[in-house]
Order: sequence, then structure tokens, then C-alpha cells
Amino acid sequence: MGTLDHEKLDIYQHALAFVATAQKLADELPGKRGDLGDQLRRAATSIALNIAEGAGEYSPREKARFYRIARRSAVECAAILDVAARLGLVHGANVSGREDLVRIVGGIVRLIQSSERRSAGHEHGQG
Repeated sequence: MGTLDHEKLDIYQHALAFVATAQKLADELPGKRGDLGDQLRRAATSIALNIAEGAGEYSPREKARFYRIARRSAVECAAILDVAARLGLVHGANVSGREDLVRIVGGIVRLIQSSERRSAGHEHGQG
């Protein structure tokens, strides 16, 4: 079975792992805070989906655009964890999720920078 471009990216694999972490955290939130859980699930899934879309793009500018969306979703997840922690809804487990997000954001930033360098090269006739 062949491999698609996004499946080769370590950061995509980390994003998939975070989807599972986010699901577990969301499931542990009290019933009255299901809104936070739903938002966490959607934002976590968005990270992986946008990394995949970016990897599948041919245009460096479009790659960077999808990667920026993925980065925003990762930052959104971090903010959701902050809110849940501040409300006393999560303990200990949010620390590992947060560390994962820091790694994911860093990897996405590198993908954005790489795509933007390629885009600049294309614009200057180097591509």
C-alpha cells in the first residue's frame, strides 16, 4: 500500500496522536462543559486535516496557508486546555497535551517557513 505525502511527515503523526489525547481529555470533562470538549475535538482534528491538506498542495503559497490554519488550530487547543485548567476541569493530563502542542506548533512553523521560502523562490523565478 502506498504512502501519501502527509503520512510521511512526523508532525502529522504527532498531530494524530494529539487527536487521541484531545479525545480522552474531552471525554473527561464534566457534562456541563461539553462545549469545551466539542471545541477541543474539532480543533485537534483540524490540526491533522490541515497538515494533510497542506502536504497535498502543489503551490508553496497554498501549502503555507493550510499550515497556518493548522497552527491556529493548535494554538486554539492550547487555549482550550488553559481554560479547562483555569476552571479546574483538568489536572496533570493537560501538561502532556500541552507539551505535545508545543512540539506540534514548532513543527508546523518549520513547515510554514519552508513553504514560504519556496514560494519566494517561485516568485523570483527560482522555482
